Amino acid sequence: MKIHEFQAKELLRGFGLAVPVGVECATAEEAGKAHTRLGTPVTVVKAQIHAGGRGKGGGVKVVTSAEEARAAAEGMLEKPLVTHQTSPAGQPVRRLWVEQGSNIASEYYIGIAIDREKQLPVVMASSEGGMEIEEVAARSPEKILKAAFSPADGLDAGEARRLAEGIGLAGETAAKGADFLQTLAHVFCELDCSLAEINPLVTTREGEVLALDAKMNFDSNGLFRHPEVAELRDLDEEDPKEVEASKFDLSYVVLDGTIGCMVNGAGLAMATMDVIKLHGGEPANFLDVGGGATKENVKAAFKILLSDEHVKGVLVNIFGGIMRCDIIAEGICAAVKEVDLSVPLVCRLEGTNVERGKEILERSGLPIITANDLDDAAEKICRATETE
Repeated sequence: MKIHEFQAKELLRGFGLAVPVGVECATAEEAGKAHTRLGTPVTVVKAQIHAGGRGKGGGVKVVTSAEEARAAAEGMLEKPLVTHQTSPAGQPVRRLWVEQGSNIASEYYIGIAIDREKQLPVVMASSEGGMEIEEVAARSPEKILKAAFSPADGLDAGEARRLAEGIGLAGETAAKGADFLQTLAHVFCELDCSLAEINPLVTTREGEVLALDAKMNFDSNGLFRHPEVAELRDLDEEDPKEVEASKFDLSYVVLDGTIGCMVNGAGLAMATMDVIKLHGGEPANFLDVGGGATKENVKAAFKILLSDEHVKGVLVNIFGGIMRCDIIAEGICAAVKEVDLSVPLVCRLEGTNVERGKEILERSGLPIITANDLDDAAEKICRATETE
């Protein structure tokens, strides 16, 4: 789950980390009043969307008056914001964050993510603040310092100091930077984060170390432990189909292709998408119905697939282990009967009760194309959608 910058900053503030003072706004008028209320000569108006690259896209404006703040806000609210992390259509801006300007001396990057090889969280720090970390990694990998740490023990003080000094902090500022890193590592583990990124982390001419921007993502499986974090979810920032899928415990991610996929198991779903591409098609989604899905879950999944206007065909690929093939078949038939199926549908079933499942599909009288294996299924759906 993702949250907005201003929400991340409030969480960080709650753990004692320094962030600029700001005001959440929903209108240009509120933005103008926020500038006056904050009482500093310079404020920054920031569009709040779940995507990076806002500054390059015109979603961050430095202003020096209430009038400028209102004008900047109007410009952000009147049209979708397009960045390298949004679709070409952009993302509508519904919220703004107006914060006090900072007297910046230097900018740095710090972030924490999970290292899958080490199976530990790892802190990354760089002197290249304000840059996309992927760009730094490609251009100057030696400028990214790393330190893995145990969630039980936290980030070691010596490692934190090494990172702080390694990116150019010195003296008292290095001590503050090390403390910031240790606290951020604690926040990452305490709140079940999957990503905590401060870009940039800045030092000010007054000697402060503060988060000028903040991005936090959370492991959705851990949200039951953090209802205060779960409440921060902004459904307006998510694809409606993904929101609907979450109601049925379906793992669903929208992609850019035209072939809808319904599979049980993440690994099988990835393999299915690979084979579709091998046959010249493009998957429209990742959809894992899980091992214990019910007939109702399958029906809901099928409806979600067909609600995507870009889908020109659907491939169902199910291996029945815990999930029985006859239950899948019944769910598919029920869904097809309830919706107006106007695209080709290919089903490949294997495993528990597979013969019963195939029999249900064949006797349904519905326009369902059956397949013997994954390669056969991918070939058939790609061929069926060539002229769609």
